[in-house]
Order: sequence, then C-alpha cells, then structure tokens
Amino acid sequence: MVYVKLESDWTDADGVAHTAGESVDVDAATLASLQAEGIVSEGFGGGGKDGTDWAGPTGTTTNWAGPTSTTP
Repeated sequence: MVYVKLESDWTDADGVAHTAGESVDVDAATLASLQAEGIVSEGFGGGGKDGTDWAGPTGTTTNWAGPTSTTP
C-alpha cells in the first residue's frame, strides 16, 4: 500500500468518494491507474501521513537524542 494525496476528486472501487487534497492508501495497481488518469501527482512522497517530513537524526526541527547526538 502507498499513501498518496489526490489532485482531483476520485471514487474508489468500493464506491467511496474522496475529494481533491485528501490522502488515501492505495495498492500499486490503483496508484498506476490514478497516475495515468492524472488524479495523483507523480512527485508526491517523502512526507509522513500528516504531510510533514521526518526530522531524523540530522533534522533541525527537533533535538535528536540518538546515536549521532552531540548531547548526552
């Protein structure tokens, strides 16, 4: 499964309507179909489910206390 953000409205195979801007989990085959139809953008990815990037051990948004930390 892949988490993608919809660029336009889409109704899934179960008949559930999703609006543009909504993020949904889809399988690889559905993703390919949505990309071909222009419903999701090809460049989407990297962020978490909440739309933010992971700060990680070298990120500047949080202090990392992991193995590469300079603080005990």
